[in-house]
Amino acid sequence: MGLGPRLDLRQSQSLVMTPQLQQAIRLLALSNLEIEGFIAEELEKNPLLDSGGGDEAADGESTELETVSQDGEQAETIDLLVQSGDAERDAPLDVNYDSEDFHQDSAADSMRGLDGGLGLEGLGGGGSASGEAPDYDSFASEDISLHEHLLAQAGACLAGTDLIVAGRLIEQIDETGYFLAPVLELAQRLGVPLADVERVLAVIQGFDPAGVGARSLAECLALQAKDADRYDPAMARLIDNLDYLATGNFAALRRICGVDDEDLGDMVRELRAYDPKPGCRFGQSERVDAIVPDVFVARRGHGWAIELNGATLPRLLVNRSYYTELSGGAQDKQSKAWLSECLASANWLLKALDQRARTIVKVSTEIVKQQDAFFRRGVAHLRPLTLRTVAEAIGMHESTVSRVTSNKYLSCDRGLYELKYFFTSGIQSADGGDAVSAEAVKSHIKTLIAAEDVRAILSDDQLVDLLRARGFDIARRTVAKYREALGIGSSVQRRRHKAIGNRAA
Repeated sequence: MGLGPRLDLRQSQSLVMTPQLQQAIRLLALSNLEIEGFIAEELEKNPLLDSGGGDEAADGESTELETVSQDGEQAETIDLLVQSGDAERDAPLDVNYDSEDFHQDSAADSMRGLDGGLGLEGLGGGGSASGEAPDYDSFASEDISLHEHLLAQAGACLAGTDLIVAGRLIEQIDETGYFLAPVLELAQRLGVPLADVERVLAVIQGFDPAGVGARSLAECLALQAKDADRYDPAMARLIDNLDYLATGNFAALRRICGVDDEDLGDMVRELRAYDPKPGCRFGQSERVDAIVPDVFVARRGHGWAIELNGATLPRLLVNRSYYTELSGGAQDKQSKAWLSECLASANWLLKALDQRARTIVKVSTEIVKQQDAFFRRGVAHLRPLTLRTVAEAIGMHESTVSRVTSNKYLSCDRGLYELKYFFTSGIQSADGGDAVSAEAVKSHIKTLIAAEDVRAILSDDQLVDLLRARGFDIARRTVAKYREALGIGSSVQRRRHKAIGNRAA
């Protein structure tokens, strides 16, 4: 056989990630607030997109989005939605989450096949039941920050070089009120004697709030004790030996401080009244955004109503009249191609947003169905659940369910929960029954420890026996792991801490 170049024809199948498919997949993983920011960017890039401002804009300028039934194959996966694109049928569209059609279609599609006595209702959006949700962020006050508070005090008592040094020192104080920067390095950088920097730092440590500018917890407590005129030799020795207090070694503390039980109790009570993070009472320089739920779950008769948070889903439409005006004018080939690309991009975005909304409702509905006992009776009745279980129940891929449940929160009567919270591992039942959720076991552990007597602190072995009596087959190391995950100390630590609390009381 001779060697040389030649041409061969081969047929093969491969999955191609088109830009539209990548966009649709990315939209699934975004929360409602992130979607709002994404749409704002698209409005700037695409002149054919408009945010719906009223009914007048909707009349004559856009047409309603064609309902995509979940019975059809095209509604099941995003990639099939991409393949179903038809340029001739892609008329200007809009997605109005407040529309009656979307509300009714989503309810019928999401709950099809789930009416077996459960009584669930899936609603595709439309805002909260009370109407437009209030903007709670508008009530947030612009509190003065810790740095501004300290700089104002420095300006009132310092001047010249000392004021400049104070400004640099205050910049190094973190949000909790601690100064953790090396003083020597700062003095060398400023070209100021170390003694002058330490003198200015001592002045700052006398500012309000008491304890600010401390370099350790002991120094923070000492500054607050001095401010309260309680820093006597016994209190100084107590603060210098906080490790003995943490371990509950009161005999050593009495010997070191030279006091009796009554005086030691008074000192511990005084110490507990101090603030270990004095800077936290001031407003932070960075705004902390509140978590906004993406899905609402409310009791409706004997079932549940699942509803998207329409307050964070802006109404989006294609400006039909503007497209007609641009396409009717004299254009070159490049302009026509750009206009066609803008129209196709806008139509696809609206389809992807509609599909995303329906998918979130569908996944949330199945979660509520699987965790019905949790919504009715609490975390102790949370069932073990996996992404695969939900994916198989609704006929979607596991990765799609994972993206839908990422960065999204569900609000119900019991509080605000991340959708990922409802997916937990299982613990085998001691009587051979159904497995229980790890979160349910943690809830029982927390309840048992909260009810324990100070004279009979429960060990991990005793917790194992009590949990088995409640039907949980669990090992001692698992109890210890769950206890530590809850931030609960060992039986020895709890006994010492409760002893400290009794003495302080």
